[in-house]
Amino acid sequence: MTLSAFSAPGRFWRGNLHTHSDRSDGCLTPQEVCRRYRAEGYDFLALTDHFIGAYGYPITDTVPFREAGFTTILGAEIHSGAMANGELWHILAVGLPAAFQPPHAPGFAPVEGQESGPEIAARARAAGAFVAIAHPQWSGLTLDDARSLTAAHAVEIYNHGCAIGCDRADGAAIADLLLSEGRRLSLIATDDAHFTEPDHFGGWVMVKAEENAPEALLAALKRGDFYSSEGPELRGVRLDDDRLAVECSAVQTVIVQGHGSAATAVHGQSLTSATVPLERVRNSPWLRVTVIDRAGRRAWSNPIWR
Repeated sequence: MTLSAFSAPGRFWRGNLHTHSDRSDGCLTPQEVCRRYRAEGYDFLALTDHFIGAYGYPITDTVPFREAGFTTILGAEIHSGAMANGELWHILAVGLPAAFQPPHAPGFAPVEGQESGPEIAARARAAGAFVAIAHPQWSGLTLDDARSLTAAHAVEIYNHGCAIGCDRADGAAIADLLLSEGRRLSLIATDDAHFTEPDHFGGWVMVKAEENAPEALLAALKRGDFYSSEGPELRGVRLDDDRLAVECSAVQTVIVQGHGSAATAVHGQSLTSATVPLERVRNSPWLRVTVIDRAGRRAWSNPIWR
């Protein structure tokens, strides 16, 4: 069985799904944010400003900045209700319609009577958005919080802004626990760029689609036809009965992770392919792949369900 990102028709398009402009707490105009991503070789961008009253509930219009070879997907980082730690929910909604009804979220603190995070996430998904649990480590998200967000398509496994700003970039622990409870989630790497520090061009998705168009990209994201990276390329992931074959750009380590402590790794120099035996993960209902290059940069497959 070949993972769908490597068997679906089309080609890979590089994009960032989490970015801010001066419409919320970023420091650059939407036009300049789009220009920089385009100049850095990205194929698409979702500009996801904070959807709160203090900023006028923006779903930033990036349509004027689309051009040949570069497109945008409308979206926002939506907020409503309190997590277990008392702080406001942060939920990524890519593909959010411009007419999405704002919550009662005047600022970055929960207020009485507003809808919950799971409720606004469900509204966003029903409106057609690709919904992701944003920066779970940075947020102090509990497992019970994560369980409650049943509308999520994905978890941010890596958030570059949180890596740079506070060394809390990780979403793997929450993602793996949810996967082990049977949640069919995908994994995204993002920038969460504000351009107030070196928080940009560090995490992205490679989406397999037949065209670089918002509707095609959004549909592929929802299907899980992508992988995530901060540098390395994944070129193939194929599961056989007792082994998993990986093709990639040059890396030093190929790891297969699964339920609980199940994991196994292959190490080497300038590996561009590896066959990983599955004895140590044979009882896991799901598997995922991480590759690590010589600079310590990673790429992540979406989970494979057996």
